[in-house]
Amino acid sequence: MSDTTFAARGDKTDIETGTEFQPKFDADGLIACVVTDADDGCVLMVGYMNAEALARTLETGEAWYWSRSRQNFWKKGETSGQVQQVVELLTDCDQDALVLKVRVAGNGATCHVGYRSCFYRRLSKTQDGSVRLESTGDARVYDPDVVYGRKS
Repeated sequence: MSDTTFAARGDKTDIETGTEFQPKFDADGLIACVVTDADDGCVLMVGYMNAEALARTLETGEAWYWSRSRQNFWKKGETSGQVQQVVELLTDCDQDALVLKVRVAGNGATCHVGYRSCFYRRLSKTQDGSVRLESTGDARVYDPDVVYGRKS
């Protein structure tokens, strides 16, 4: 367990203009975290942190998240070698969302299906009104079967 503590939520002025970090976790105890490349600003992924994952991130300088599907902590890159070194951690005006600016070790990819960014597809509306996904043109950086020893 971490010894990092966060301030209790204060009044609106305190939250919006004060100097104490007063994170607002949702009903599940999570806060959304947008992860970007520290050098070029590319959005790499969106993850969620609980208080402990956030504390681990602050203490280690490496990104930790809470897996909603596995209900467990995960250090990004622990298996793949694509560890996210935190360069800067920002919060928004309401302190209910975070932005992590990171540098990614290994092959520089973040997505577990082999792409640099998890955002490798765009939405496109077709003539009949349906919405399809199309590639942004980014190529896979690695084969997830090789890295994880399984199909993605």
